[in-house]
Amino acid sequence: MSNFVFYDFETSSSNKYWGQIIQIGAILTNDNLDELDRFDARCRLSPGIIPEAMALIVNKTSPVMLKKSNLSHYEMIRQFIQTLKRWGKATYVGFNSIEFDEEFLRCTLFQTLEYPYITSTNGNTRGDILSLARAANLYYPNTLKNSVNEKGNDVYKLDQMAPLNGIDHGDAHSAIGDVLATIGIAKLILKKAPNVWKASKLTMDKNQSLELIKNELFFCSNEYFYGKSRPYMQTFICQHPQYQWPLCFDLKHDPTPYLNMPLAELTIAMKKQPKFIRTMRHNKHPIIMNPSYGEKFDEYKMIGKEKLEIRAKMIKNNKEFAEKVITIKRSEIEEKEQTKSQEDLYNEESIYTKFTTPEDNKLMPEFHNVDWEKKLNIISKFKDDRLKYFGKKLIYMEKPEILNKSDFDLIHKDFAKKLLSTNNEKWNTIPRTYSEIDTLRAKFEKEGQPDKLIILEQINAYVEELEKIYSSA
Repeated sequence: MSNFVFYDFETSSSNKYWGQIIQIGAILTNDNLDELDRFDARCRLSPGIIPEAMALIVNKTSPVMLKKSNLSHYEMIRQFIQTLKRWGKATYVGFNSIEFDEEFLRCTLFQTLEYPYITSTNGNTRGDILSLARAANLYYPNTLKNSVNEKGNDVYKLDQMAPLNGIDHGDAHSAIGDVLATIGIAKLILKKAPNVWKASKLTMDKNQSLELIKNELFFCSNEYFYGKSRPYMQTFICQHPQYQWPLCFDLKHDPTPYLNMPLAELTIAMKKQPKFIRTMRHNKHPIIMNPSYGEKFDEYKMIGKEKLEIRAKMIKNNKEFAEKVITIKRSEIEEKEQTKSQEDLYNEESIYTKFTTPEDNKLMPEFHNVDWEKKLNIISKFKDDRLKYFGKKLIYMEKPEILNKSDFDLIHKDFAKKLLSTNNEKWNTIPRTYSEIDTLRAKFEKEGQPDKLIILEQINAYVEELEKIYSSA
């Protein structure tokens, strides 16, 4: 029996490096998805954070609400981390969480001097109900009811799926409301597609997922693109030489012509469509099913189980083919390195460029445990300049009076330069926000949505306040 942490964030922006989490909802459940505890908190916007107007409207959040919160962003994150530590080992689950919430959390923890990978280390694992919902409907049609878009594809949006499936989602786009809806979807999958749920639990740990992919003769998985879930019967070839992702052969293709191809010819063949080699991102909760599920789909049913097994064994037994694929992938890596942009990354964007050292990791808890007056001393001990930068930035946001004048002025002027920029920056700027507000104002006036116009004016007033503060820097 393992516990789950279902979680969701509402954010000031969709940009994980430059936005801010403004609301956290999390519910701890047991293996049967019964609630054991919950965390629900909202915080103020940090100094220097310009919200995207549409993000606040979607979240139903006004600047007044953000100003009145008794928690700063740093305080909310500290409370959340302490709650997670109290809850202990768990599987972290959300709706599209691996691509969005998880990434936002990692960047937030990195910038608030906390170890970023808490959801996938120290016995914790992670999953995603969105990928599970798509797999459930593929293998067990009509497990979940979906609306259909103009292209005739099922829509997998939580605020539309929940009511269609009889799940109360009255507080859509609040963090805790979305968590409750996600649990509701998970319960339906557990009940109506139990084998998909069981299979999903085998790939929540990336190491277990990798072993499963490597050791099975062949298996069925699914990918989602162009609005549809597609099944693939695959067998393992090798691991990507850089990312270590499993590279697998799609068994709808006859491997015979590829196995003895010269390297140059195979390189060309691998670039053509349809692909016969697919990448399995084993660390992103793939759903891996018994091959019997794949045999129900026409393109594999026509081939037949016996021929699929023969093809899988041909791949498994040909180590020379695997070596060729690895060689081709290495060449691709070298080619990308040569053409890679030499543009410098900002500290905020550097989470994946290098890991923090064990020594600095040990210092981080000390930073949080000491009084604000003593935090500067801890910052000076960090070896990683990025952590020194984040530490001083946190003090600027929380207790600016502690900083000496030169450090304060340096950070304050840097914020001003970024926020007042008229260039097309990576982060949200004051001029860009004014432009967004003007566009939205015209839209909402045309649509007759006075409630949204009121929030827009509040956002405009909030941005004007910030402009005054930073224009004098």
